[in-house]
Amino acid sequence: MPQPPITPLSIADSAQNPEKFARALGACFERYGFAVIAEHGVATNIIDNAFDLTRQFFALPDTTKRKYLVPGGGGQRGYTPFGIETAKGADRADLKEFWHVGRNLTPGHRFTPIMPSNLHVAEVHDFDVATYRLYDAMDTLGLRLLSALARYLNLRTDYFDNAVKDGNSILRLLHYPPVSAQAQGVRAGAHEDINLITLLLGAEEAGLQLLDREGHWLDIDPPPNCVVVNIGDMLQRLTNHVLPSTTHRVVNPKPERASHPRYSMPFFQHFAPDFLIETLTSCISAQHPNRYPTPITANGYLQQRLSEIKLI
Repeated sequence: MPQPPITPLSIADSAQNPEKFARALGACFERYGFAVIAEHGVATNIIDNAFDLTRQFFALPDTTKRKYLVPGGGGQRGYTPFGIETAKGADRADLKEFWHVGRNLTPGHRFTPIMPSNLHVAEVHDFDVATYRLYDAMDTLGLRLLSALARYLNLRTDYFDNAVKDGNSILRLLHYPPVSAQAQGVRAGAHEDINLITLLLGAEEAGLQLLDREGHWLDIDPPPNCVVVNIGDMLQRLTNHVLPSTTHRVVNPKPERASHPRYSMPFFQHFAPDFLIETLTSCISAQHPNRYPTPITANGYLQQRLSEIKLI
Protein backbone atom coordinates (compact mmCIF):
# COMPACT_ATOMS: atom_id res chain seq x y z
CA MET A 1 0.00 0.00 0.00
CA PRO A 2 1.18 3.58 -0.65
CA GLN A 3 2.60 5.41 2.35
CA PRO A 4 0.68 8.21 4.10
CA PRO A 5 1.67 11.84 3.44
CA ILE A 6 5.03 12.91 4.79
CA THR A 7 4.65 14.67 8.17
CA PRO A 8 6.07 18.22 8.11
CA LEU A 9 9.06 18.98 10.35
CA SER A 10 9.43 22.44 11.90
CA ILE A 11 12.89 23.90 11.46
CA ALA A 12 12.14 26.05 14.50
CA ASP A 13 12.65 22.84 16.52
CA SER A 14 16.28 22.74 15.41
CA ALA A 15 17.13 25.65 17.72
CA GLN A 16 15.39 24.10 20.73
CA ASN A 17 16.55 20.52 20.24
CA PRO A 18 19.06 20.21 17.39
CA GLU A 19 19.72 16.51 17.99
CA LYS A 20 16.04 15.60 17.82
CA PHE A 21 15.48 17.65 14.68
CA ALA A 22 18.56 16.15 13.00
CA ARG A 23 17.40 12.60 13.78
CA ALA A 24 13.90 13.28 12.46
CA LEU A 25 15.21 14.96 9.30
CA GLY A 26 17.78 12.25 8.59
CA ALA A 27 15.28 9.47 9.19
CA CYS A 28 12.81 11.09 6.80
CA PHE A 29 15.48 11.42 4.13
CA GLU A 30 16.64 7.82 4.60
CA ARG A 31 13.05 6.64 4.24
CA TYR A 32 11.87 8.86 1.39
CA GLY A 33 14.72 11.02 0.12
CA PHE A 34 12.22 13.85 0.74
CA ALA A 35 11.13 15.97 3.70
CA VAL A 36 8.55 18.71 4.21
CA ILE A 37 9.76 21.69 6.26
CA ALA A 38 7.41 24.03 8.14
CA GLU A 39 8.27 27.35 9.82
CA HIS A 40 11.21 27.67 7.46
CA GLY A 41 11.78 31.37 8.09
CA VAL A 42 11.73 32.65 4.50
CA ALA A 43 9.58 35.78 4.56
CA THR A 44 6.23 35.51 2.81
CA ASN A 45 6.64 38.85 1.04
CA ILE A 46 9.94 37.69 -0.49
CA ILE A 47 8.29 34.54 -1.83
CA ASP A 48 5.12 36.28 -3.06
CA ASN A 49 7.04 39.04 -4.81
CA ALA A 50 9.25 36.55 -6.64
CA PHE A 51 6.20 34.52 -7.71
CA ASP A 52 4.40 37.62 -9.00
CA LEU A 53 7.37 38.72 -11.09
CA THR A 54 7.91 35.17 -12.34
CA ARG A 55 4.36 35.14 -13.70
CA GLN A 56 5.00 38.49 -15.37
CA PHE A 57 8.15 37.23 -17.03
CA PHE A 58 6.58 34.08 -18.46
CA ALA A 59 3.65 36.13 -19.77
CA LEU A 60 6.04 38.01 -22.06
CA PRO A 61 6.00 37.16 -25.80
CA ASP A 62 8.09 34.19 -26.79
CA THR A 63 10.36 36.35 -28.93
CA THR A 64 11.08 38.56 -25.92
CA LYS A 65 11.88 35.66 -23.62
CA ARG A 66 14.17 34.12 -26.20
CA LYS A 67 16.37 37.22 -26.07
CA TYR A 68 17.56 35.78 -22.77
CA LEU A 69 18.51 32.36 -24.13
CA VAL A 70 22.29 31.93 -23.82
CA PRO A 71 23.61 29.81 -26.74
CA GLY A 72 25.92 27.09 -25.45
CA GLY A 73 25.24 28.05 -21.85
CA GLY A 74 23.63 24.78 -20.86
CA GLY A 75 20.67 26.66 -19.44
CA GLN A 76 22.75 27.65 -16.41
CA ARG A 77 21.65 31.28 -16.50
CA GLY A 78 18.75 33.07 -18.10
CA TYR A 79 15.95 31.49 -20.13
CA THR A 80 15.45 27.91 -21.32
CA PRO A 81 12.51 27.59 -23.74
CA PHE A 82 9.65 25.13 -23.60
CA GLY A 83 10.40 21.56 -24.64
CA ILE A 84 14.20 21.56 -24.21
CA GLU A 85 15.11 19.83 -20.95
CA THR A 86 14.62 16.07 -21.07
CA ALA A 87 14.73 13.68 -18.12
CA LYS A 88 17.69 11.28 -18.25
CA GLY A 89 16.75 8.33 -20.45
CA ALA A 90 13.43 9.87 -21.56
CA ASP A 91 12.34 10.02 -25.19
CA ARG A 92 10.27 13.21 -24.91
CA ALA A 93 11.17 16.62 -23.55
CA ASP A 94 9.43 18.00 -20.48
CA LEU A 95 6.44 20.32 -20.92
CA LYS A 96 8.01 23.33 -19.23
CA GLU A 97 10.10 26.47 -19.62
CA PHE A 98 12.30 28.05 -16.95
CA TRP A 99 14.63 30.81 -15.85
CA HIS A 100 17.83 30.34 -13.85
CA VAL A 101 19.26 32.73 -11.27
CA GLY A 102 22.81 31.96 -10.10
CA ARG A 103 25.20 33.32 -7.52
CA ASN A 104 26.53 36.86 -7.88
CA LEU A 105 30.31 36.63 -7.62
CA THR A 106 32.69 39.42 -6.72
CA PRO A 107 34.77 40.80 -9.63
CA GLY A 108 37.79 38.62 -10.34
CA HIS A 109 36.48 35.65 -8.34
CA ARG A 110 38.26 32.39 -9.17
CA PHE A 111 34.96 30.77 -10.22
CA THR A 112 34.08 33.47 -12.77
CA PRO A 113 35.25 31.32 -15.73
CA ILE A 114 32.93 28.52 -14.54
CA MET A 115 29.92 30.36 -13.13
CA PRO A 116 28.41 32.88 -15.58
CA SER A 117 26.79 36.15 -14.58
CA ASN A 118 23.07 36.59 -14.15
CA LEU A 119 21.07 38.24 -16.91
CA HIS A 120 19.16 41.51 -16.44
CA VAL A 121 15.48 41.42 -17.44
CA ALA A 122 14.59 44.87 -18.75
CA GLU A 123 10.89 44.20 -19.30
CA VAL A 124 9.94 43.27 -15.69
CA HIS A 125 10.68 45.95 -13.10
CA ASP A 126 12.59 44.73 -10.03
CA PHE A 127 12.81 41.15 -11.40
CA ASP A 128 16.55 40.82 -10.80
CA VAL A 129 16.47 42.23 -7.27
CA ALA A 130 13.40 40.29 -6.13
CA THR A 131 14.54 36.93 -7.45
CA TYR A 132 18.04 37.31 -5.99
CA ARG A 133 16.54 38.24 -2.65
CA LEU A 134 14.77 34.89 -2.72
CA TYR A 135 18.00 33.19 -3.85
CA ASP A 136 19.80 34.52 -0.77
CA ALA A 137 17.01 33.44 1.57
CA MET A 138 16.91 29.92 0.16
CA ASP A 139 20.70 29.65 0.29
CA THR A 140 20.58 30.47 4.00
CA LEU A 141 17.79 27.98 4.66
CA GLY A 142 19.69 25.29 2.80
CA LEU A 143 22.73 25.81 4.99
CA ARG A 144 20.60 25.34 8.12
CA LEU A 145 19.30 22.04 6.78
CA LEU A 146 22.76 20.89 5.73
CA SER A 147 24.02 21.63 9.24
CA ALA A 148 21.32 19.31 10.62
CA LEU A 149 22.28 16.63 8.10
CA ALA A 150 25.94 16.97 9.08
CA ARG A 151 24.91 16.35 12.69
CA TYR A 152 22.90 13.31 11.57
CA LEU A 153 25.95 11.96 9.73
CA ASN A 154 28.17 12.51 12.80
CA LEU A 155 30.15 15.20 11.03
CA ARG A 156 31.02 18.64 12.33
CA THR A 157 27.90 20.79 12.09
CA ASP A 158 29.83 23.26 9.92
CA TYR A 159 31.08 20.51 7.56
CA PHE A 160 29.10 21.80 4.58
CA ASP A 161 29.74 25.51 5.17
CA ASN A 162 32.96 25.78 3.16
CA ALA A 163 31.88 23.03 0.77
CA VAL A 164 28.93 25.13 -0.47
CA LYS A 165 30.42 28.58 0.05
CA ASP A 166 30.40 30.25 -3.38
CA GLY A 167 28.71 27.08 -4.64
CA ASN A 168 27.15 26.95 -8.09
CA SER A 169 23.63 26.92 -6.63
CA ILE A 170 20.67 27.85 -8.83
CA LEU A 171 17.19 29.22 -8.26
CA ARG A 172 14.92 27.90 -11.00
CA LEU A 173 11.72 29.78 -11.85
CA LEU A 174 9.48 27.20 -13.50
CA HIS A 175 6.44 27.59 -15.71
CA TYR A 176 4.39 24.61 -16.84
CA PRO A 177 1.85 25.97 -19.37
CA PRO A 178 -1.69 24.58 -19.66
CA VAL A 179 -1.72 21.04 -21.05
CA SER A 180 -3.82 20.05 -24.04
CA ALA A 181 -5.53 16.69 -24.30
CA GLN A 182 -3.18 15.87 -27.20
CA ALA A 183 0.00 16.74 -25.30
CA GLN A 184 2.90 14.38 -25.86
CA GLY A 185 4.94 13.79 -22.73
CA VAL A 186 4.57 15.02 -19.16
CA ARG A 187 5.35 18.23 -17.30
CA ALA A 188 8.51 16.71 -15.82
CA GLY A 189 9.61 13.16 -16.47
CA ALA A 190 10.79 10.86 -13.70
CA HIS A 191 14.26 11.95 -12.59
CA GLU A 192 16.66 12.53 -9.73
CA ASP A 193 18.24 15.92 -9.07
CA ILE A 194 21.93 16.52 -9.72
CA ASN A 195 22.86 18.62 -6.69
CA LEU A 196 23.13 18.25 -2.88
CA ILE A 197 19.64 19.21 -1.76
CA THR A 198 16.73 20.87 -3.52
CA LEU A 199 14.35 23.22 -1.73
CA LEU A 200 11.03 23.63 -3.52
CA LEU A 201 8.54 26.47 -3.10
CA GLY A 202 5.06 26.09 -4.60
CA ALA A 203 3.17 25.06 -6.44
CA GLU A 204 -0.48 26.04 -6.35
CA GLU A 205 -1.25 23.26 -8.81
CA ALA A 206 -0.79 19.58 -7.88
CA GLY A 207 1.35 17.12 -9.79
CA LEU A 208 4.55 16.45 -7.83
CA GLN A 209 5.05 12.77 -7.01
CA LEU A 210 7.89 10.72 -5.54
CA LEU A 211 8.62 7.04 -5.98
CA ASP A 212 8.67 5.39 -2.55
CA ARG A 213 10.81 2.41 -1.58
CA GLU A 214 7.98 -0.02 -2.33
CA GLY A 215 7.64 1.27 -5.89
CA HIS A 216 4.51 3.37 -5.34
CA TRP A 217 4.13 6.92 -6.64
CA LEU A 218 3.30 9.13 -3.65
CA ASP A 219 1.58 12.50 -4.15
CA ILE A 220 3.47 15.36 -2.51
CA ASP A 221 0.88 17.95 -1.51
CA PRO A 222 2.43 19.90 1.38
CA PRO A 223 0.45 22.22 3.65
CA PRO A 224 0.61 25.95 2.87
CA ASN A 225 3.80 27.83 3.75
CA CYS A 226 6.00 24.73 3.68
CA VAL A 227 9.15 23.92 1.71
CA VAL A 228 9.64 20.49 0.15
CA VAL A 229 13.26 19.33 0.36
CA ASN A 230 14.85 16.39 -1.42
CA ILE A 231 18.27 14.79 -1.61
CA GLY A 232 20.21 15.14 -4.86
CA ASP A 233 22.65 12.77 -6.52
CA MET A 234 25.75 14.61 -5.29
CA LEU A 235 24.79 14.05 -1.65
CA GLN A 236 23.74 10.48 -2.40
CA ARG A 237 27.19 9.90 -3.89
CA LEU A 238 29.00 11.60 -0.99
CA THR A 239 27.11 9.46 1.57
CA ASN A 240 27.36 6.18 -0.35
CA HIS A 241 23.53 6.13 -0.59
CA VAL A 242 22.98 6.49 3.17
CA LEU A 243 20.97 9.55 2.13
CA PRO A 244 19.31 8.43 -1.10
CA SER A 245 18.30 10.56 -4.06
CA THR A 246 14.66 9.73 -4.75
CA THR A 247 13.04 9.57 -8.17
CA HIS A 248 10.29 12.16 -8.63
CA ARG A 249 8.19 13.64 -11.42
CA VAL A 250 5.48 16.19 -12.20
CA VAL A 251 2.50 14.53 -13.83
CA ASN A 252 0.00 16.24 -16.10
CA PRO A 253 -3.10 17.71 -14.47
CA LYS A 254 -6.51 16.15 -14.36
CA PRO A 255 -8.80 17.27 -17.23
CA GLU A 256 -10.62 19.81 -15.07
CA ARG A 257 -7.29 21.55 -14.26
CA ALA A 258 -5.67 21.20 -17.70
CA SER A 259 -6.26 24.87 -18.56
CA HIS A 260 -4.35 26.05 -15.48
CA PRO A 261 -0.61 26.78 -15.62
CA ARG A 262 1.69 25.58 -12.86
CA TYR A 263 4.50 27.63 -11.33
CA SER A 264 7.15 26.54 -8.85
CA MET A 265 10.54 27.77 -7.65
CA PRO A 266 13.08 25.07 -6.74
CA PHE A 267 16.44 26.08 -5.31
CA PHE A 268 19.22 23.64 -6.24
CA GLN A 269 22.00 23.87 -3.67
CA HIS A 270 25.38 22.89 -5.11
CA PHE A 271 28.90 22.37 -3.90
CA ALA A 272 31.57 24.82 -4.94
CA PRO A 273 32.78 23.79 -8.43
CA ASP A 274 36.17 22.59 -7.16
CA PHE A 275 34.79 20.54 -4.26
CA LEU A 276 35.94 16.93 -4.57
CA ILE A 277 33.02 14.55 -4.12
CA GLU A 278 34.74 11.69 -2.31
CA THR A 279 32.74 9.08 -0.38
CA LEU A 280 32.64 9.78 3.35
CA THR A 281 34.64 7.08 5.15
CA SER A 282 31.97 6.92 7.85
CA CYS A 283 29.48 5.77 5.20
CA ILE A 284 31.65 2.84 4.05
CA SER A 285 31.59 -0.58 5.72
CA ALA A 286 31.92 -4.27 4.92
CA GLN A 287 28.15 -4.40 4.47
CA HIS A 288 28.16 -1.17 2.40
CA PRO A 289 31.32 -1.06 0.27
CA ASN A 290 32.25 2.15 -1.49
CA ARG A 291 30.11 2.50 -4.63
CA TYR A 292 32.24 5.39 -5.90
CA PRO A 293 35.95 4.63 -5.45
CA THR A 294 36.93 7.33 -7.97
CA PRO A 295 36.29 10.88 -6.72
CA ILE A 296 35.03 13.61 -9.04
CA THR A 297 34.84 17.38 -8.74
CA ALA A 298 31.40 18.93 -8.39
CA ASN A 299 31.80 20.78 -11.68
CA GLY A 300 32.93 17.66 -13.50
CA TYR A 301 29.89 15.80 -12.23
CA LEU A 302 27.59 18.69 -13.16
CA GLN A 303 28.87 18.77 -16.74
CA GLN A 304 28.29 15.03 -17.12
CA ARG A 305 24.72 15.33 -15.95
CA LEU A 306 23.86 18.43 -18.00
CA SER A 307 24.84 16.46 -21.07
CA GLU A 308 22.59 13.56 -20.03
CA ILE A 309 19.53 15.83 -19.71
CA LYS A 310 20.29 17.50 -23.06
CA LEU A 311 21.06 20.99 -21.79
CA ILE A 312 24.56 20.79 -23.29
